[in-house]
Formats: sequence, C-alpha cells, structure tokens
Amino acid sequence: MKFLLSFLCGLCLSASLCAQEAAWPETLSYEGRFRVRAPALLHEAVDTVETPVGTLVMHIFYHQPDDAKTAPNLFYQVLYVDYPPEALQADSTDLLAAFWETTIQEAAESVRGEVVYQADREWLGRPGKVWRIEYLDGQAVIRSRALVADNRFYLVQTISLREKALNPEAERFFESFRLLE
Repeated sequence: MKFLLSFLCGLCLSASLCAQEAAWPETLSYEGRFRVRAPALLHEAVDTVETPVGTLVMHIFYHQPDDAKTAPNLFYQVLYVDYPPEALQADSTDLLAAFWETTIQEAAESVRGEVVYQADREWLGRPGKVWRIEYLDGQAVIRSRALVADNRFYLVQTISLREKALNPEAERFFESFRLLE
C-alpha cells in the first residue's frame, strides 16, 4: 500500500511539473541560435548601436507582464549581438575582461543604477558573467546572466521590484535558456 501511495504521489508530482513546464511557452530563434521559456512568447525587436568597433545590431526578445502588481518579474529579456570576429574573442582573457567591465558599467549607467554584485560564471560551457544592478533608488533590480559564444554576446535578464528580486520564476527563465548547436 505504501508503495502504491508513493507511486501515485510521484505521478502527481511529475504531472504537476510537466503541466508547469508546459504552461510557459518556448521562444525559439534559429537566427539567434537559442531557445528559452518565459511566461509568454517573447516579442522581438531590432535596434542598432554605434560603438568603437562599428555599428552593431542588437536583437532583443522580451516579455512584459500585464499586471505589474502581481507579477514576480516586471520584464524578461534575451538580447544578442554579433561582434566583428576580431572585436570579441572568447579565448582572449584580457579582451574579454575589458569587454565585461565596460558592458556591466554601461548597463548600470543606462539606468542610473549601481552594480551591487558581479562574478565570473561559466554558462553552458562558455565564458560568462552574472551581475545585479539596483536602480530607482534601490526599488528595482536587474538580474543578468551573460555569455560569449564565438563572436556573439548573449544577455539574459529579468527586472523586478527589489522585494521580489529572488524569485523562482526568474531562476526558471535563466535555467531554461539554451543555445542551439
């Protein structure tokens, strides 16, 4: 009898996890060579930015929940940028260190925020970084994970109110991100 109850509980748990996984649709970008799950399909936008290495095209995939009061995250985003081959080399430690420093500082400055945490973190077998920026006088938090794959930079982010910054939905979003090989 105990075995049967354990088995049935296991089935219910598996069904619950499967239903939860299915509740978040997968955004798949063949051009971007990634897939990710979010509370809704991500919208795509394209923008350009002038940099010292030339004009770069930013591909931005995002979701902004309708109800900011109840949503654990106010914004979900995946961004990728292709750099010229000589500008961003994953095997050049000095070049990559300068790239990360500039990227993180510019991200903080763009929202008049403060970097409160950053660390090296290999992600999906690639050189990566994680960081957290507080802004709006500490009321909001941007959590970021990023990696470099060949000459492509990927940035995965959530934005939330400070009191909701550490939530399972953000982790689920980050952990669902995969590169297409």
